[in-house]
This record gives sequence, C-alpha cells and structure tokens, in this order.
Amino acid sequence: MYDSLNNRRSFLCNGSQSIAITALASVLAQKSFANDNKEKSKPKKIRAKRVVQISLVGGLSHLDSFDYKPELEKFHGKKLLTDKVPDTFFNQVGLIRKNDWEFKQRGNSGLYISDLFPNIAKCADDLTIIRSMVSDSANHTPALFIENSGFNSNGFPSMGSWISYGLGSENANLPVFIVLPDGRGEPNGCASNWSNGFLPANHQGVIFQSGNQPLKNLYPAIARSIDEEKDSLDFLNQLNASHLSGFPGDTNLAARIKSHEMAAKLQLSVPEATTISNEPMHIQNLYGINRPETSVCAQKCLLARRLLERGVRFVQIYSGGPIAGNPRASWDAHENVKENHSAEALKIDQPVAALILDLKQRGMLEDTLVLFTTEFGRTPFAQSSSTTIGTGRDHNKYAFSVVMAGAGLKNGTTYGESDPVGWKVATNPVAWHDFHATVLHILGIDHEQLTFYHNGIQRRLTNVHGNIIHNILA
Repeated sequence: MYDSLNNRRSFLCNGSQSIAITALASVLAQKSFANDNKEKSKPKKIRAKRVVQISLVGGLSHLDSFDYKPELEKFHGKKLLTDKVPDTFFNQVGLIRKNDWEFKQRGNSGLYISDLFPNIAKCADDLTIIRSMVSDSANHTPALFIENSGFNSNGFPSMGSWISYGLGSENANLPVFIVLPDGRGEPNGCASNWSNGFLPANHQGVIFQSGNQPLKNLYPAIARSIDEEKDSLDFLNQLNASHLSGFPGDTNLAARIKSHEMAAKLQLSVPEATTISNEPMHIQNLYGINRPETSVCAQKCLLARRLLERGVRFVQIYSGGPIAGNPRASWDAHENVKENHSAEALKIDQPVAALILDLKQRGMLEDTLVLFTTEFGRTPFAQSSSTTIGTGRDHNKYAFSVVMAGAGLKNGTTYGESDPVGWKVATNPVAWHDFHATVLHILGIDHEQLTFYHNGIQRRLTNVHGNIIHNILA
C-alpha cells in the first residue's frame, strides 16, 4: 500500500510538470469506471447532463444579496438578543447592522433579491434560492473543502470528480472536469478543492488559465517536425511500456502512457474550444467582454458555455482567490461589506446573468444545472466592539444562501428560512451533503449507490448522510 501511494504521489507531482499529464489523463474518462457505475447509479429520471458552478470564495453575505430581512432595519444598532455568546471567527460581536443594498421583488415570481446583483436579479424567474444552508465550519479552508467534497479535510474527491467518475465523458477530446480559477490566485486549499482524492487520477479537475495558452505545457517548447515528434513519442512509449511491465495494475502509470496518445487531440480541440473571439460581437457584449470591470469574469463565463456546449461535463468558475490581502481578493468582507461586495459583484454580476440567459436562449438551460455557491454566510451583527456598528461582518456558518438555476428545478422559488435577522436557520436546514445529494439526483445519479472502495470502506460523496431536497425539484 505504501509503495502504491508513493507511486501515485510521484505520478501526480511529475505529471503536473510535463504536458499537463493529469489533464490529458482526464480526457480519457476511462469508460470502465463509468460503466461500472451505470448499473449501480442507473437513473430513474435524468434532468441534467452537465453542471456549471460559480464558487464565490470568502463568504457572500446572504443578508445583503438573497435573504431579505426587514427586521435588520428595525434592530439596527441594537444588541443581538441571545444568552449564548455567538460563535464567530474573530470573536468580535458588534451591534446589529442593517443591509447595505435595497431589496426588491423581481420578475413574475416576486423573489426578493438585492441591488447588489441587478443583472442576476433580472433572471429571478429562472432561479431557485436555498436560504437555509448550514456548514460545519466557519474557517475558510475546511469550509471550502466541505463545499466541494463534503469533508472538512483534503484527500477526498470533489463533487466534479465524483460526477466525472459516475458519468464519464461526452467528448473524448476535452477533459471531463475543468476549473477556471480567479486570475488573482487560487483559493485556500488550492488544488485540493478540485482533487480526485482516492478516485483514479483521470477524474481530477483540470485548470484552464486565461490567455493564449489555457492548458500549460500542451505544446513542445521547441518546434519539431511531425516525424521527429512521432519518433520521440514512440521512444517514450517504449520506455513507459517497459516500466509498466514491472508494475502491473498501476492505473496511474497506464493513464500516463495513454495520455501521450491523446496530446494531439487536445492540441487540436483546445484552441478551437477556447477561442472566444470567434463569438459574435453581440454575445461578447452580452457577457461584458469589452468592459474593464467585467472582462475577466466575462471571458470565463463565455468560455464555460463553449466548453459545456462541446460536451464538458462539469465546469467550475472561481470568483475570489487567496483570502489574505488588502484590498481582499475575495468576498471575505471583515472590514467593509459595502466596499468589498460592491467591487466583487461588479466583476461577476453581468457575466453570470449573461451565462444564464445565453444557456436559456440556446435551449441548453433545460439540461444544464447552474450553481451559484459560497462556503458560508456572514453575521447580522457587525464585526466590531460590542457597543459599535462596524462596517464589516464576520463568518456565519449557521445560515447562508445558495442559488441554483436550470434543469430539474422549480423556477422562481425559495426553500428554507433563516431567523428574523438571518443569524441561524429557522426552517428546513440544508447541509452540504443534502445539496450534493440533490445535485447528483438531478444528474440522474443515486448518491447512495455511486461509491468507490477505499481503505476498506465503500466511500461516497455524501458519506453516510444526504437527503434529496425534493421540494425544489420540478
């Protein structure tokens, strides 16, 4: 077992440095693994074929976005009435603070959404808002791990990896699971957030960067003729095959060998899929490609649509990078909610709304699931001394909101409630295991049957938990 683990670590470390080995291996989407699970997780009803997730790193304030609390205005400047000392990250419990944006009823559905997201608000009739999310951690790194994998530590497969494992590929020329990180850096925990964990290496999320070379090391550093390239690859395959004979059953090594055979396909498919300049100008304008404030996120959202259109199963877009910094490069609004959230929302509001609209007008929203998530919410009281109304809010794991759109959902509805000031869940609490179970269900997967045997346990995304949220399903 120790040797096997060492071999795997060696493969992953070395592979990241040469021809994007993990990326190329993922393209294979080994049908054997997908086929093994087709009978166990055979769908009763497939609603969605693909998923795009926009992950807001740092903790979006639900109180200032999707969870309208008129009581905050009433109790503004007063102490939180509780006998218990609130569990916060910095242990600074100030006075209750009203929200910084006006809430309005939107669309025919009348969903309350604040002016923080004016463009997303226009999509209200296509949205499903869960206002009763809870997490087990108010610390960014473990909370991000829980959001992505259901566990508060690294080493467990992410939801995108489980979906890759369970459903396989619709396009053998592109990775199954692609990650588009924030240009300011990776989130806390870095690649552990899109890790394959103990699943085969081909199910790891593949990073596509912005710019002319989205997939690193895809092309040779020195141009060579076709014959030279072929001779080189043939020789490399001979060496790898010889090495493999000494380690029969090593799936990582076998995947690495096979990945070289797929490089040529990627070299052709990746440029075509990622050239967003080929899109009509009215589509580029819809996303905000040519606006400085929205350009970065617009490119990622438009790229996501192009990837989904070409059969990529799961695309994860990150809004927010490292937690530290001044100003913060995330939604972690400890110092000033209005200043922080205004800047971050300006970057993503138009592009995310455009993605929903674009999918809808192409008929893709009918079989695409859109997820708009964050690792936790923020407190109704200010992060300040007990006698002041500070401008920031601390972490809140007891209540927050996530937004969904697309396949299999009741449009223009909400589920669950937080208490009158939005501190804790009041009705229908939803844990991440429940959320993951519901996502898998919409994809036609039984979360209790999609398993992988690891260290004597039949592991699954939802561990031993998870209840499907039937009330949000169409």
